[in-house]
Amino acid sequence: MSLRLSTVILPYRRWHDGGRSTWTRAEQLGFHSAYTYDHLSWRSFRDGPWFGAVPTLTAAAAVTERLRLGTLVTSPNFRHPVTLAKELISLDDISGGRVTLGIGAGGTGFDATALGQEQWTPRERADRFAEFLQLLDRLLTEEAVSYQGDFYSAHEARNIPGCVQRPRLPFAVAATGPRGMRLAARYGQAWVTTGDPKLYENGTPEQSVQALRGQAEKLADACAAIGRDVDELDKVLLTGFTPDRSRPLESVDAFVDFAGIHQDLGFTEIVVHWPIPGSDFAADEKVFEKIALEAPAQLG
Repeated sequence: MSLRLSTVILPYRRWHDGGRSTWTRAEQLGFHSAYTYDHLSWRSFRDGPWFGAVPTLTAAAAVTERLRLGTLVTSPNFRHPVTLAKELISLDDISGGRVTLGIGAGGTGFDATALGQEQWTPRERADRFAEFLQLLDRLLTEEAVSYQGDFYSAHEARNIPGCVQRPRLPFAVAATGPRGMRLAARYGQAWVTTGDPKLYENGTPEQSVQALRGQAEKLADACAAIGRDVDELDKVLLTGFTPDRSRPLESVDAFVDFAGIHQDLGFTEIVVHWPIPGSDFAADEKVFEKIALEAPAQLG
């Protein structure tokens, strides 16, 4: 399978002041997908402009035709399956079936307390994530759903006419641990990782590759345990969080080397951040565009 190249566009620019043109340019450059973060705010961007993921993706759907769209990633931190399902069905309809839902368990950042709640423990995040996915899967595939769980409930929730994509839009499940891998194996059409966060500061690229190989093997084991072929799942690497940091975007050759190594691990999609000056995602935009235009052909 040829390696797909995608991008993630952070929602920090006003739509009529660079926002719209970035999404349309992503399509012109031939990216397979363009994603955005689904946060209420994020790290160093907290005190600056930051827009909502679903309205941003809806606007992007209206000005693009081929580009797939999605979140990398949403989480239960400030979402409820019933309302999220309704938004996703609407977005899938507006885009003509071009939406992928990247979804994870959430973390301990600003999203975790923005609604006034205490941060959930890792155990509770994992428990909530499992229940969230189970209910969301039903809401997107059944016309009416009633459900009572430990954390989420639904009472005769209607989702007619359902997704354009059948039986529902694809889930790209972010996971590194055993429970998350099992959820990816059960519900995912794709698996997402950013690598091993413990290696970001002091690890080496070689150690990162080894860690990613181990993660992919755990995913294969989780699929085998339920009788599923792991090759049914796309494997998505969101870059920028491994020890390589931004080095793969320094040149076409650097990117092709990086992507080729990870393609050999079984990854089917590499996602790069659209350059943002003065941030952790700073990069030469001309080189970035050159990579988008030339690297996919070299990777085959």
